Amino acid sequence: MQLTRTVEPEWLDVLPADDPRAQRSRRDLRRVNALMANARIVARELRASPVASIAEIGAGDGAFAARLARALPPANGGRFTLLDRQAIVAPAVAEELGDRGWKPERERADVFEWLTTEGGSYDAVIANLFLHHFEDATLAAMLALVAARTRCFVACEPRRSALALAGSRMLGFVGCNDVTRHDAVVSVRAGFHDGEISALWPKDSGWTLEEGARGLFSHCFVARRR
Repeated sequence: MQLTRTVEPEWLDVLPADDPRAQRSRRDLRRVNALMANARIVARELRASPVASIAEIGAGDGAFAARLARALPPANGGRFTLLDRQAIVAPAVAEELGDRGWKPERERADVFEWLTTEGGSYDAVIANLFLHHFEDATLAAMLALVAARTRCFVACEPRRSALALAGSRMLGFVGCNDVTRHDAVVSVRAGFHDGEISALWPKDSGWTLEEGARGLFSHCFVARRR
């Protein structure tokens, strides 16, 4: 039976950035990302064509960007923009991006504000465990703005399935705290199944869309300009 998509608030989104439970949950998420292999999934898609500029929307503390940079070939002065509402990117992340040849740029703004006012474009825009926070109508509006800024968009999200839901309920066994355990279940229920993000992408024949399961728990969407 296919689970109905349901978007609910996640605790990490409302806790102060310096709250100890939030800080612990962000550490948990680094392990969860490693288990899901999301950085390798996104890197595989980005290797399909050269990228000299990347923007990550909903970048959080930047841990995913650092992991992605390690999975990509070294850049040569490429631009890597990290966008988030909170200024929580660790200096070590910027240093690691620099070591891999990227010029890190940290932007603190709401994603809609940034996409509306940012004048530049990027070879690739990426999102990791971010799109599922939004209801369909809001997400469709966001994707239309993203499409105007890039020639490639890659998103790795929770897979909405009975298996992923069961896995999310077992995170306590790997030491995740109450915030992570709560948010993991909420994330899966708000995740995606085949064709759902594609249906929200702008109706434009100039794009090639790919969407589907990756591994046991991840769902990947890729849009490329022809």
